[in-house]
Amino acid sequence: MNVCGLCERNIEHGYLCPGCTLATARRLDNAPRWYTALGAFLQPAVTGPAEGVRSGGRTEAPLPVAEAPFSLRGPGGIVGVLEDWRAAMQADRGWGQPVIEHDIGRRIVVAARALSINMEWIASSWPMAGDMAAEVRGLERDVSSIVDPIDPAERPVRMGECPTVVDAEDARCGAVLSRRPGEGTVTCRWCGSTWPPSRALALARAQQDAANAPGALAS
Repeated sequence: MNVCGLCERNIEHGYLCPGCTLATARRLDNAPRWYTALGAFLQPAVTGPAEGVRSGGRTEAPLPVAEAPFSLRGPGGIVGVLEDWRAAMQADRGWGQPVIEHDIGRRIVVAARALSINMEWIASSWPMAGDMAAEVRGLERDVSSIVDPIDPAERPVRMGECPTVVDAEDARCGAVLSRRPGEGTVTCRWCGSTWPPSRALALARAQQDAANAPGALAS
């Protein structure tokens, strides 16, 4: 029995579970859109009447662009992460190093596509799959924090792990449960189990039983 390198669910073989494999492939497919969307946020926000920042007795001009989206769109941002992982993947497969083009937008398209079309091999055979998937997910979060920030009042609340038994060997689902403000029922997005408010105590007991079960992973 292996453990998914991203969500840490138990899996029979490989390095990523099917759900994380699909989610990572979708993130890779969306990467070119991240680059385009960030372009609309390059203009720095106006925070006050000051024209610059004082440093050492003198006033320094403010940055002409917003730093966070500019960094993500630059050589060390989205494109740097994707190209590094593409190069590592190709090296471990015994392939030649990728050819790097000049236009960053095009480079993101090419690197993301190269990783996406190899996701089956990455998930099943590459020990670095979890680290790669985690960095791609991190990029998505960084971009979303700029182009579509979540209101703190609407942030999901973590409700522990799903304790539902999913096979004849008493294996538990283990997916992370979360509930958004205003939602009464907790629904597992992996196995579909539901826990309405009337079963809140049953959920807590089932989670405790899962934690105490023989062979449970220490958290």
